[in-house]
Amino acid sequence: MNKPGYAICTRCIMDSTDPEITFDNEGHCNHCNSALAQAPEIWFPDENGERMLRKVIERIRNEGKGKEYDCIVGLSGGIDSSYLAYLTKVKLELRPLVVHVDCGWNSELAVKNIENITKHLDLELHTFVVNWEEMKDLQRAFFKASLPDQDIPQDHAIFAALYKFASENDVRYALNGGNYSTEIILPTSWGYQAMDLRQIKSVHKHFGERPLKDFPTVNFLERYIYYKFIRRMNILSPLNYFNYRKEEAIDILTRELGWKYYGGKHYESRFTKFFQSYYLPYKFNFDKRRAHLSSLVISGQMKRSEALEAMKEFSYSENEINDDIDYVAKKLDWSPQEFRNIIDLPPREHREFANLDHLFNLGIKAKRMVRKILS
Repeated sequence: MNKPGYAICTRCIMDSTDPEITFDNEGHCNHCNSALAQAPEIWFPDENGERMLRKVIERIRNEGKGKEYDCIVGLSGGIDSSYLAYLTKVKLELRPLVVHVDCGWNSELAVKNIENITKHLDLELHTFVVNWEEMKDLQRAFFKASLPDQDIPQDHAIFAALYKFASENDVRYALNGGNYSTEIILPTSWGYQAMDLRQIKSVHKHFGERPLKDFPTVNFLERYIYYKFIRRMNILSPLNYFNYRKEEAIDILTRELGWKYYGGKHYESRFTKFFQSYYLPYKFNFDKRRAHLSSLVISGQMKRSEALEAMKEFSYSENEINDDIDYVAKKLDWSPQEFRNIIDLPPREHREFANLDHLFNLGIKAKRMVRKILS
């Protein structure tokens, strides 16, 4: 039941900084209850999952015969995508088309990680560089819109570019690093659908200053009709078919590929580090670490007490915050004070702009229903 004032889940560490959180009579929140309910449908951390994965991989190999590539993998230099590249080449013995989408915010460490991974795994890297002037204009528009999920311009560009690469190279299987065990929990109020092109266009119409001619996009019908039924593309998450554990992945990547950790989930992008570590907590009182750590608790990779201790650590010093504000402001052609003024604008919600949220929610419900029936 809901209680006035601050409240925190007694099983994970999600709390009332999520305005939509609810608690049952045992003090368990709707997020971990939902995560545990979904687990049997999407996470298979046992021998059954390995058998399922082997069958899928065999199908990918058979359908890829005679082609240069049998699947596509996006590589950011982060933990999940890096381990996926390792798994795809070394364990699954596939021939991936490896693509990196450069949105202009790569950290030096991420670039070095990508170099080491492709070198050690003998992978040919294809890089798509997003038109920076258009990316910058769209990101400026999202900041002016005062929205929480500032990663949408990058995320949309990455997914759209990967679809394009797959289509151009006649690749039907896209493997992604999305996984249950490290990211099953994320409140809907803390983000929004990166693939909602209608909302992107709405935000840009209100606050953009130049046309988006080269910026990669994919609309709802292309994503769910054209690519799925005409191009017959399949999007798979191999990390859900075994007991994927973050610390074990880091250890393997470090020992075998010369990979280096960058300090936080998705911090391979300097922009994402700033947005998650400062912008969200400062402006919206959202700390995504709480969701990331809760996911690790629910998947058995961390004790709740350890997650609570981890939340006390904050490595983002005042000097680093000021340096990153200056860096991001300069990249976006604002003075530091102009940028601070924009950050201080009243917060708004994504649904205040035109969107297709009802269609995405309908699709999610249908997908869950199919999973439940199949499982």
